[in-house]
Amino acid sequence: MNILFFGTASYDKASFTKELADYPEIKIDFTETNLTPMTAALARGYDAVCAFVNADCGAMTLEILAGFGVKLVLMRCAGFDAVNVPVAEDLGIRVTRVPAYSPEAIAEHAMGLALAANRRICKGYIRVRENDFSLNGLVGNTLYGKTAGIVGTGRIGAALCRICKGFGMKVLGSDLYPNQKLVDEGVVDEYVDYDELYRRSDLISLHAFLNEESRHMINDDSIAKMKDGVIFVNTGRGGLVDTQALIRGILSGKIGAAGIDVYDEEGPNVYQNRAGEVIDSVTARLCSFPNVVMTSHQAFFTHEALGEIARVTLDNARAFANGTDFVDRSVVC
Repeated sequence: MNILFFGTASYDKASFTKELADYPEIKIDFTETNLTPMTAALARGYDAVCAFVNADCGAMTLEILAGFGVKLVLMRCAGFDAVNVPVAEDLGIRVTRVPAYSPEAIAEHAMGLALAANRRICKGYIRVRENDFSLNGLVGNTLYGKTAGIVGTGRIGAALCRICKGFGMKVLGSDLYPNQKLVDEGVVDEYVDYDELYRRSDLISLHAFLNEESRHMINDDSIAKMKDGVIFVNTGRGGLVDTQALIRGILSGKIGAAGIDVYDEEGPNVYQNRAGEVIDSVTARLCSFPNVVMTSHQAFFTHEALGEIARVTLDNARAFANGTDFVDRSVVC
């Protein structure tokens, strides 16, 4: 099987090349070019393409791929928002994803963002670099004894619940499908609805699935229900949060600290170096606040996660070629 790997970064090539030794029947060509309708023609002669969350796998891209005989799109990420699934189905293109990879990596990053924003760690670090050893404006809140509200208690949310328990916090969960096992194990103290979670939590972290119902679930109304000074974290999906409502919540003091790895407007910026450009960006506004810490979609970014992404993607490629079962929960269509 021949695969064209779009949007290659150095770490992608390193992690996939390392695993390829166990897949001698698979050949990968790497290109830094991202997958779009303008670049899809590069896949002529390939059996499959591999793309990431920032690719454009819309109708036009898929139609071009199908025209060149590409039958498989391997998404090396959990989300598949970039794929027009109905069109892929109509064209007979199989789409797979990596359903879960190192949930602990994302959960650890979420707690890291919460701590950095709450305790003003980044601002304190900058001060010390400039020989400013004052503490004014750096006061935070102790997490021990406080309440954490975890929205979405799948593998990532459950991992964060365990971390919060380690900090001595009470943990509330909110999920369309509550996991009673987490309650029985003492990982989640109780499941509540969204409104009660907003009302009672000192720290709120999002790990919910993004769909039309959950889009902008964090808005002016939901923020108004939160405790004053709440610590808010989003490492889930950017579209879960209305960014302008978040900014208003920070300005009003309702949100006392925010750690953000994903945001609704991130599409053109994901993994791009735009340092030399003049852009109208919400990131500039958010980063101007001393109680906000932002990273660029990097919560997953550990050696362990990259290795898992490579193995699952290659397992799915092998399964497609051999007509065997795909990795569990990885088939999109």
